Amino acid sequence: MSVELEVTEDPARACAALMVGAAIGGGHIVLTGGSTPKSAYERFADRVRSLGLDMSGTTFWLGDERCVDPDDERSNYRMIRESLLDPLASLPHPPTMRRIKGELGPEEGAADYERELQAAGPPRFDLVLLGIGPDGHTASLFPDQASLAVTDRLVVGVPEAGLEPFVPRVSLTLPALTAGRHVTMLASGEAKADAVARAFGSGREPDPHVPSSLVAPQAKQLTVLLDPAAAAGLSR
Repeated sequence: MSVELEVTEDPARACAALMVGAAIGGGHIVLTGGSTPKSAYERFADRVRSLGLDMSGTTFWLGDERCVDPDDERSNYRMIRESLLDPLASLPHPPTMRRIKGELGPEEGAADYERELQAAGPPRFDLVLLGIGPDGHTASLFPDQASLAVTDRLVVGVPEAGLEPFVPRVSLTLPALTAGRHVTMLASGEAKADAVARAFGSGREPDPHVPSSLVAPQAKQLTVLLDPAAAAGLSR
């Protein structure tokens, strides 16, 4: 396990650079929702177009999804489509996107995505992107929920979200997320400072009250990209 805490004025820019590195090799990249990732996707798309990269070998997966229609404003896929997929659609060789069908509901949506992952073979994600919620959650794995202990599945249904929007979810499990070659977590803003401190502060132990803290012990390589406001709690 290797954990690197990186404080930067622009986590989205640093994340976009990591995405370019993974995409150049035709990588499998797990995407997440959130405003900072959205900015990273926009920058990545701009970079891909300016470099003229061949994206035909690149596959995007979703780490979690809300159980809503894919056109719903709460859908992670909709955000990814608008910020990343649509800008790349005109490329001669666009990437492949494997979305979670959240509209099927938490259990059926999870079973459908599990089948898709199993058909693709054992997880070999090159880059896994994750956020950190103000309550410490990551993907749709919320504090103290039973989903944190699931080890025999790649995907789990989450009937009750622990944070807004309060709609059911589908999420990759911790073993699936941490199977990636490189896991990158992003957090920006003062509202994330307490969660970051509880997950990665000096002397902190993995704690199911803070799901983000459970990633580091299982990940092969973990980079945590923080802006100064999100990192402020680490020095308290």
